Amino acid sequence: MEHVTQDYRIKTVLGRLEMIVDNENQRIGKDPEFDLKVSNAHKSRCLYELTMLFRDTDPKEVAVNYVEQMHGLKKKLALNARRVEAHLEAVKAVADILRTAVQEADGDGTYSQEQFLYREN
Repeated sequence: MEHVTQDYRIKTVLGRLEMIVDNENQRIGKDPEFDLKVSNAHKSRCLYELTMLFRDTDPKEVAVNYVEQMHGLKKKLALNARRVEAHLEAVKAVADILRTAVQEADGDGTYSQEQFLYREN
C-alpha cells in the first residue's frame, strides 16, 4: 500500500510540475500579467517535493515507472530554459536602453554642480 501511495504522489507532483512548465512556456514573454517569480516559486516547490519523494524510491523503479513522463518533462524544461533565457535577455536589453537614456539625459549639455566647485592646486 505504501508503494502505491508513493507512486501516486510522484505522478501527481510530476503532473503538477508539467502543468506549471506548460503554463510558463505559453505565457512568458506574451502575457504582461504573468508573474515569473511566482511561477518559479511553484516550480521550485515541485522540484523540492520530487527530491524528497525520489529520495525514498529505488532508482530502478524510477526508471521503469516514470521514464516516459520524465522524458516529456525534460523536453518541456529544455524549452522552458530557452524561453526564460530569452526573457532575461530582453529584460537586460530594456534595462540597458533605459540606462543609456538616463545617461544621455544627464549629459544633455547642462553643467553639473561638481563642475563649479572651486579646486585648489
